[in-house]
Amino acid sequence: MTDKNIAQILVGIDSNTVLSGARKVKTKLITELSSHGLSEQIKVIETGSIGPTNQGVVLGVFPGGEMYANITEDDIEEFIQEKFIKGRTYQKRLMSGTLPDELRLLEYDSRKTQHYGRIVLNNCGRISPDDINEYIGVGGYEALGHVLQEKSPEEIIEIIKESGLRGRGGAGFPTGLKWSFTFGEKKYPKYVICNADEGEPGTFKDRLIMEGDPHKIIEAMTIAGYAVESEFGYIYIRGEYKLSIERLQNAIKQAKGMGLLGKNIFGSGFNFNIQIKIGAGSYVCGEETALLSSMEGYRGEPRIKPPYPAQQGFLQQPTLINNVETLANIPSIILNGAEWFRRFGAKSTPGTKVYTVLGHVNRPGLIEVPMGITLREIIYDYAGGISSGQFKMAQIGGAAGDVFSKQLLDTPLEYSSLQELGHNLGSGALLIMNDSVSVSDFLASCMKFFVHESCGRCSVCRIGTKHIYEAFKRLNKKEGYFDELENIQDIASILKLTAFCPLGQSVAQPVLSALKYFGGELREGINTEKKRKSPTREQNEKVVYYS
Repeated sequence: MTDKNIAQILVGIDSNTVLSGARKVKTKLITELSSHGLSEQIKVIETGSIGPTNQGVVLGVFPGGEMYANITEDDIEEFIQEKFIKGRTYQKRLMSGTLPDELRLLEYDSRKTQHYGRIVLNNCGRISPDDINEYIGVGGYEALGHVLQEKSPEEIIEIIKESGLRGRGGAGFPTGLKWSFTFGEKKYPKYVICNADEGEPGTFKDRLIMEGDPHKIIEAMTIAGYAVESEFGYIYIRGEYKLSIERLQNAIKQAKGMGLLGKNIFGSGFNFNIQIKIGAGSYVCGEETALLSSMEGYRGEPRIKPPYPAQQGFLQQPTLINNVETLANIPSIILNGAEWFRRFGAKSTPGTKVYTVLGHVNRPGLIEVPMGITLREIIYDYAGGISSGQFKMAQIGGAAGDVFSKQLLDTPLEYSSLQELGHNLGSGALLIMNDSVSVSDFLASCMKFFVHESCGRCSVCRIGTKHIYEAFKRLNKKEGYFDELENIQDIASILKLTAFCPLGQSVAQPVLSALKYFGGELREGINTEKKRKSPTREQNEKVVYYS
């Protein structure tokens, strides 16, 4: 960050705002400030996502923490006149409503802001992601220096175990335990992989973390490498994330240039290098073994487990695989301790969770909140309530996530509470829907995605998803067979039990949860007169051939 006595305009630049003209707005700001002789008093800083989405170009102004949305080049002259020459708020583009602390830009203090619950996003929207000096200025790479100078791998793993951190990619597996498995293997070389293949529709939290704070991922991977005795790291990232790739590549180059990556880091004798592997856009490669197949140059299909990646992963060597958000917690835990981390969130699931909130809400965007918060709090406190109509349902965790009705609005969003109800927390995408949405139409849309993305390895997924998709299309047209819901439930249950990989199994989650909470509405799509016809010999032969 620059001098606190100098006013700062933060321009949130991510993949979405670039399309809205964020770079042009930044250039116009610099030009106009210079023409008014204000370049020395007011600094324009390019940063990652400030939080709100679908609001065009967003600016944050320090001091004060005001946020302005939908800024265009044409607004800049008037904005500067109002805010910096006349000294008053630019009402025309000021974000409406009272924003909670998590969405406001707070006066920056790397220690203080953590008490507001920001651990993963404590730098996002506050520092320039392209400048390693700004990351170092807010405590960056301190955790790495601490572990290399003062901690053994065993001590680091114990800290992560005691913190209670669980994987934030969806499965929720204890992170410290996962690290210990890889550490316990004494076969070298070992590998550390950051899973940044964020293919779940509606989920873009990892992209915004990487775009807003790429050095945190580099630091966390290096700490993980030291903890599991690995010298090689890879970031497997989807090819569409152009800005994330660009900023990560720049971060790797800067870290190497300062001796924070590469050989003999901090003079400790520890070597660690990171490379970027770009995925080809397959949803199933988000599953860790399919990701490994893709990295090795094979078709992205899941592998049989066991052996698990900790024993035989990349190139059949011991491999640690963690999600972006999971890794982004590591530096703060190391600096502040396990006990500090456990002060956040729920007792059984400590820490915070990053969510993307989309759909029929007044303030869609990116938030970081304590584990155990309720859906009601997120919708009405953070997202500003329902934008039109009444709340009907929410899907948590992306297209493969459970569908919640309003009777679950006060259920704590943390692993234990949800597992007791037979649900999963998922990846962190919250799609909020009002009473204008048809459940059958929504589920048909979800299933269409899975039909397209099934890798085809197992017939139960390849064919089952197609049958469920066609069934929901019939229900949406009020042409469902008399036994349609029972048939859907059977196929979904079989998928959950027998699909080869976790992604195939998770297809059942939105289907079974929707049947549980919205079975009455779905039954309205049944035509009781419509009976199933026995398939012809030709149709049976097609099914056999397809299988």
